[in-house]
Amino acid sequence: MKVAFATQDLKRIDAHFGWAKQIAIYDLEPDGYALDKVVEFEGDLKEDGDEDKLAPKLEAIKDCSILVVAAIGGSGAARVVAQNIHPMKVNEPEPIEGMLEKLQKVLKGTPPPWLRKVMAKGQTKALDFEDEDA
Repeated sequence: MKVAFATQDLKRIDAHFGWAKQIAIYDLEPDGYALDKVVEFEGDLKEDGDEDKLAPKLEAIKDCSILVVAAIGGSGAARVVAQNIHPMKVNEPEPIEGMLEKLQKVLKGTPPPWLRKVMAKGQTKALDFEDEDA
């Protein structure tokens, strides 16, 4: 599963989704994680109510299952959820690797229902017709 992090320094979750200069995208599995890519954003990223600046960010995270941010506006959160991505907010800047380790530990245990749903994103449902009576 892919997890996106809004970051200013590529080390911590320390950015508002709309103002983030970078989004780091990691591949996360129960047995490990690896950086997939970093998407950089330029231009005027400050708070201004300009929803157009979200389009490139939404495009960048379209294959992700989870987005972790320091903050996100209501309309941004709604647009993220509309793409079947689960937004998560940290209360204070937190190391990206620490969050990945927490998520990895949850994946190894019994994930809560919301995470099981997120984990199923992109997986095709297998239909087994062998067991049906004709």
